[in-house]
Amino acid sequence: MLLKKHPYWKTVVIIWVIISSFYSASCQSTKSDSDPKEQKSKAELFSNKSGSLIQKQFIDIGSLRGCQIKVVQLTDLIGGETTKAVRFEYIYPGAYSSDTKIGILDIDEVDALIKSLNILKDKVIPTTPELYTEIAYKSRGGFQAGCFISRKQWSSFLKLEQFDDKSYVFMKDGDIIQLLSLLNDAKAKF
Repeated sequence: MLLKKHPYWKTVVIIWVIISSFYSASCQSTKSDSDPKEQKSKAELFSNKSGSLIQKQFIDIGSLRGCQIKVVQLTDLIGGETTKAVRFEYIYPGAYSSDTKIGILDIDEVDALIKSLNILKDKVIPTTPELYTEIAYKSRGGFQAGCFISRKQWSSFLKLEQFDDKSYVFMKDGDIIQLLSLLNDAKAKF
């Protein structure tokens, strides 16, 4: 055998094994369940089930700063399963066309958002921190609600899509109270 006659044959074999193991590892799929761009709400996962016939019904709750808030009921007409979620819908006006931004909050996340907004309203916004501060609630699908301090004054926001800076809805004083009222109205529709 030609390889055994070469004085460095063991080194060549070891290097070949190492390179082939790295090559095979790099060829495998690197997609991970924890990939943030792949995070979806339970309602989105339900809606995207293959082999199902999904009916979507929308119940208008109200609007806040141009953001429509609705309860969406999803029903699998084949399996008979049903789920509900709160849908935030905002039309971002572009230079040549508008773009609809959508955020979904699962039914089991509504109470956590309400609790977070109450903490912001009662404990955070009455304070004036010395340092720049951001506070945000984030749902499993990437929807966010929070506030940040700017020029010693709090500004609150909704961010409907996690990786889209054009999906912000900025709120004014008193809007958190209105949002809490709308979320409680949405809960009544569950």
